[in-house]
Amino acid sequence: MLPIFNDDVKCALQIAHEVERRKCLGGKSAQRAAAIRDTYHPLHPHVYHLQEFYLAPEFKILVDYCRSNDASQEGLFRLIQEDAAPRVYRFPVFKRSFCEELISELEHFEKSSAPKGRPNTMNNYGILLNELGFDEGFITPFRERYLLPVTSLLFSSCGGRCLDSHKAFVVKYDMDEDLELCYHFDNSEVTLNVSLGKDFTEGNLYFGDMRQVPLSETECTEVEHRVTEGVLHRGQHMHGALPISSGQRWNLIIWMRASQERNILCPMCNNKPTLVEGEGFADGFTNNPGTSFLQNLTCTFT
Repeated sequence: MLPIFNDDVKCALQIAHEVERRKCLGGKSAQRAAAIRDTYHPLHPHVYHLQEFYLAPEFKILVDYCRSNDASQEGLFRLIQEDAAPRVYRFPVFKRSFCEELISELEHFEKSSAPKGRPNTMNNYGILLNELGFDEGFITPFRERYLLPVTSLLFSSCGGRCLDSHKAFVVKYDMDEDLELCYHFDNSEVTLNVSLGKDFTEGNLYFGDMRQVPLSETECTEVEHRVTEGVLHRGQHMHGALPISSGQRWNLIIWMRASQERNILCPMCNNKPTLVEGEGFADGFTNNPGTSFLQNLTCTFT
């Protein structure tokens, strides 16, 4: 006769299974990255290396101001648009020509036989950019040189001054695939979400309140997501994506993380993290500032 498990035992087994799954994530990702390096031939090799001419002129003006000695949050607000949702900011990031070339490269990779890891448990269609080789030449310098000056002014109270790692990926929405993304918060201190294209209708973002506020007390606000523009917000700010009604949309997502903040409490489960060695930036935790990045083994959220 098979034993009958109560809910507590079932829950414990599910958690144990998830812990084991997470132990293997870094190793499997490293194996895929190695296979991609060995077998995949990029269509547009230049898009893997950040060049300033990829950036929208408005974004360069914004960053130059934030780098200046007399930069202030008040002065920045004269250059940046705060959307209807509080502390959600929208501004041009890339030129359209770069967005089109990046999508072309991503589509070329999708059609290849190279192994592909998906971004997280919520997105079924997308690409992990570190596995494809974007971290060293593009995402890391983009975070350090361009995004950090902006987040230092806008989000200093939640780690914006000390963002030292990231997880970057693209997600794809299509009429025959994922149409929308349900209400959630991110595994980040600060998130940048850039609409790359292509042609689509509807599919706006929507924002509620911070994750600590009960849903019954929350009123959501829509934020239009225009191609080439980025939406910058706190990772703990609840949000989602409404369904597209036609076409196809690609988004670049950068979860920026501050080990100084998350080493105290995991932002996903609000518990003190149990840390083990990880691959690359792992989950953005460290034992001490400046040391290698670690993974929180006991958190069951991704």
